[in-house]
Amino acid sequence: MAPPPFPGSSFEAAGDVLQQNLDDYAAIAIGSLQSYYLTMPRGQAFLEYGAFVRAYQVLAQSTAGFTDFTSERVRSAVERDSLAFVVLRCILGFSPSELAYLAAGESGLGITQGFARTVDKQAREGKAILGTRNKGARERIEAMIQAVCMAITAGAPKTDADRMHRLEKVDTKEGAASLQSVAKAGVPYPTLLYERFLGRPFASHRDAVSESVGDIIEEAVVMQLAASGVPSHKTGRAERVEGFDQAPDFLIPNQHEPIAVIEAKLTEDDGTARDKVTRVQHLRAIADRRGGFEVIACIDGRGFSVRREDMKKLLLATHGKVFTMSTMEHLVPTTSLRDLRTK
Repeated sequence: MAPPPFPGSSFEAAGDVLQQNLDDYAAIAIGSLQSYYLTMPRGQAFLEYGAFVRAYQVLAQSTAGFTDFTSERVRSAVERDSLAFVVLRCILGFSPSELAYLAAGESGLGITQGFARTVDKQAREGKAILGTRNKGARERIEAMIQAVCMAITAGAPKTDADRMHRLEKVDTKEGAASLQSVAKAGVPYPTLLYERFLGRPFASHRDAVSESVGDIIEEAVVMQLAASGVPSHKTGRAERVEGFDQAPDFLIPNQHEPIAVIEAKLTEDDGTARDKVTRVQHLRAIADRRGGFEVIACIDGRGFSVRREDMKKLLLATHGKVFTMSTMEHLVPTTSLRDLRTK
C-alpha cells in the first residue's frame, strides 16, 4: 500500500503526518540545506594582500633583509608601518593570545590576551600602536616585539623524537639563517603546500569572521519578522531570561510572555549542529513543562546534513517547525507568528 500523501515541508505537517513520514521530512529538510564553506564575509578589518606586502617590505628594509634582526630595528619598522607588527607575528606563527603569553613570560609584565588582540587589531587597521600610547602600553608592545625577535633568532630547540616544536618551520627552524634564506630565495611550492596543510588556509580570517557567518541566519530571521511586523526580542550574548537556563536567540513577542521561541544556527560542523539540536530538545522540554510557547528552529549549513537522526530529533522537538534559508519565507505564515502580524 502506498504511504499517505504528505505536504512537501515539515512545517506544514500535522502531528500524525509528521510522525508517520519522519524519514521523508528529514530528507526534505536536509535537501534544503545550503553550505557556506566556500565563501566568507570579508569583514571591515579584512587585511588586503597589497597592504601586507608593503608592511613586509618595510620590515625587510629596516632589518637589512633580516640580517640585522634586532628589536631596535624591528621597532623602527613598526613605527613606520604598524602592520609590520602583524607580519612579525606571522613569521613567528603565533596567534595574538599566544604572543601575549610568550612575552609575559619573557618580560614579567602583565600582558593579557585581550591587550594583545586589541593591539593586533589596531595594527591590522593601520592605526599607530607605538608613539602615542601611554608608557605602560608601549612597554608591553615593546616586550612583545622583543619576545618575537628573540624566538625567531633562536630558532627551534632540539626536542624528543615524538615531539615537534612550533618553530620547526621553513622560515624559523634554524633561527635567523632560515628567515634570511627564505627571504632571499623564496619557498618551494611543495613546502608552501605542506605548511598550509599544517596551518589551514584562511584559518585566522575564518576565526575572525565566524560570528559574521553565523549572523546570516539571524539576519534572515530579523528580516522575516520585520517584513510582517512581528514584534520580537533578540537576546544578547549571555543575556539572562527568567524561566530559561540559556536564553533562546529570539523570544516572540517579548521575553516576558513569549508565545514562540526561535533558535537560529548556521554551521558547517556536525558537532556544533548536534549541540544545537540538543539545545532545541531542551527548549522543547521546557515548553512541555511550562506550556504556552512554540519552539522553532532556523538553521542552515552542511553540519546539519551529516547525521539524519539528528535532523529527525530536531523535527520532533519543533513539531516540524524547521526552516532553512531556502524556506525562510514560510517562517511567519506557517507558525504561531502569523497571529502577531501587523503588516
